[in-house]
Amino acid sequence: MEVVILCGGTGTRLSEKTELVPKPLIEIGGRPLIWHIMKHYAHYQHTKFILALGYKQEAFKEYFLNMSRYNYDIVVDTFESKFEYHEQCREDWRVVLVDTGRDTLKGGRLKRASKYIAGNTFMLTYGDAVSNVHFPSLLEFHRKHGKLLTITGVHPTPRFGEIVASDTGELLHYQEKPTGGSLINGGFMVANKGILDILDEHCDLEIGPFDELVEAGEIMVYRHDGFWRCMDTLNDMKQLQLLWDSGKAMWKVWLDRLGLYA
Repeated sequence: MEVVILCGGTGTRLSEKTELVPKPLIEIGGRPLIWHIMKHYAHYQHTKFILALGYKQEAFKEYFLNMSRYNYDIVVDTFESKFEYHEQCREDWRVVLVDTGRDTLKGGRLKRASKYIAGNTFMLTYGDAVSNVHFPSLLEFHRKHGKLLTITGVHPTPRFGEIVASDTGELLHYQEKPTGGSLINGGFMVANKGILDILDEHCDLEIGPFDELVEAGEIMVYRHDGFWRCMDTLNDMKQLQLLWDSGKAMWKVWLDRLGLYA
């Protein structure tokens, strides 16, 4: 089953970083965010990826063409002009890199990349969020309901504390960054190929196509109450790095090379 990752946006809220590299290639723990997302999928044996590229698409191609050189130990014999990789657990992935256009909207990116989708069902997500979604449960939920699309509903990361005051101004309640009960689309979607019939190469995804699917009763929500974080701002990036450095990166569901979890 293919995993389509939408990686074409400009990431304007992270312009300090995205002037140099596209957002999914910003590093957390010394590896690009897109690597973290793909490691999560690969942990559940989803290793066929289609990356729908746009902004700075050449940077993705350069990274994946040289991925082994960037990520693994290399021994160089300068006399023989030979080298070998000394990391035995290199990623066994198949990655299709599709230039879907610099300014194409998300629905158009999916439509243009869809020629590489072989099966009737595929997974779909964005290139800027990590989670610990249990993909086998997500897929089981999707197959049982039989609709065209499943989105993963997550609780948005709160950015501000909450205060409740009386009519006279007395502070009655204060909570630092409470977790709200509302849900948002956190990505990590599963779709049947029939969704492509309502897309064209110039459409958006959430605005238009999703509205049409809601009207037809073809979207279901898989509730995820576990970890989810989106890297939308510089502060988000710093928080993800802090979680990684402190050993609290809850999206790291895969085993490291010592056979240990994060």
